Amino acid sequence: MAKVPSLLAIRPRSLSTKLLLLGTIITFAITLYTFSSSYSFRISDWSSIFSQQRQHSSCTPEQWSSGRWVYSPTSDLVNLTRPEQALSLAGFEGCAADREYHWHLGTDHEEEWGRFPKVSSYKWVPSTQCDVHPLNGAAMVKDMVENGGWLLLGDSITENHFFSLSCLLYPHVRATPNYTENPYFDRAWQQNLYLSPSSPIIPEIAMPEGFSIEHTPLVSFRRVDLLLNGADLDALYHSSAFSVESTDVASPGSQPSEAKSLFADEAFWSLSPSEYMPTFLDSPPDANYGTLVVSTAGHWTTTTLSAFRDEDAGEYAGYGINNVLAFFKVAMRTWAGEVQDAITEYRINGGRRPKQVVVRAYLPGHENCHNIFEPTKTITPWANVWYNWPWISDFNAEFQELLSSSSEFPDIHYLPIERPGRLRPDAHAAGDCLHLISGTGVLEGWSHYIWHFVTREVQQKDLM
Repeated sequence: MAKVPSLLAIRPRSLSTKLLLLGTIITFAITLYTFSSSYSFRISDWSSIFSQQRQHSSCTPEQWSSGRWVYSPTSDLVNLTRPEQALSLAGFEGCAADREYHWHLGTDHEEEWGRFPKVSSYKWVPSTQCDVHPLNGAAMVKDMVENGGWLLLGDSITENHFFSLSCLLYPHVRATPNYTENPYFDRAWQQNLYLSPSSPIIPEIAMPEGFSIEHTPLVSFRRVDLLLNGADLDALYHSSAFSVESTDVASPGSQPSEAKSLFADEAFWSLSPSEYMPTFLDSPPDANYGTLVVSTAGHWTTTTLSAFRDEDAGEYAGYGINNVLAFFKVAMRTWAGEVQDAITEYRINGGRRPKQVVVRAYLPGHENCHNIFEPTKTITPWANVWYNWPWISDFNAEFQELLSSSSEFPDIHYLPIERPGRLRPDAHAAGDCLHLISGTGVLEGWSHYIWHFVTREVQQKDLM
């Protein structure tokens, strides 16, 4: 059999040929490494990303969500003996944010350490129809500087997402405020990630006009549970825009009684578009956001919106949760109209920077989560009625239907990407069955798909 020489065995005669051959080998090696996995936490491997163009590749939210979890450990550790080991198990170099640091990483209850390393050993593999670049923190940072960062609005689940991003983008970002120095800072304060002045990728970034490494945030989180503030929701409740006749509430016996206030004493944190849209649409150095990421449903309950509570309806009817759902439908239309109007006005007034809004489907918790130690293959049916969890899918469906008309809200996109999380009852925080551990792949999957969507899917739609 003839022996085929390897590339390294070829002995070119001229210097130019040698250089060309060497360049070919290096390029091939980098390409093979970068694209050998569609989902990777090797976020420090940034040297090959800068030649990647913002190419059009396809993967709808539905295609992304129709994948599966695959066991793919990244460490030889057989058990967790120190909290900091959770970082390496997840493939993180560190995390920039520090509020409730060990809670976010799932290491605050030592009795739950037995879930490691398995809980950090799964990766999400989307449908084979998906063409998605590997997850790369440095590439995300570069894109956020050049094309706009992310403003995250939501409840404590969105704060989970923000913390995970601070790990994905580390060491290229720094975080404020410093909760280690002052743990009494209010949870409603805005948390920010800024480009770190020591990041090695800075020379490769094309800085927008006015962008400040010190003052312009790349990613921000603001606690906004309901997307509209209490005063605006109360006014909507008492207005002609909302009435029982205009909703799908079925039986007269379930109609909410007119109350002086929509709310009781249960605490919540929220703002309205008139308060956060000016921040989103602002320009450097104060802001450079391109994408507003929102998610809501968890606090739309009959204990928060107590005017809708119906004790006679009983536990299995959510004590009148359908009344809340009917009001949610009206409130989210009001919200979408205000947000779209603000973006339209921005463009009329000469705004040219990309601005888009993505609504991430809300993820409910799981029952009995701390006794389940691996992903499920199907979504587990509800056995009990915990909070408003059994009805979260209804809230998601209402939001998705509202935004299905691209002509009415062209800059607001709904992302039904909750299924990967619905299959991970094992990925919850040590102290409850709602919040999520950073590094298990659920939160990181949100970042991966949103990054793909705003840099590929939205851009492709704009060109059609």
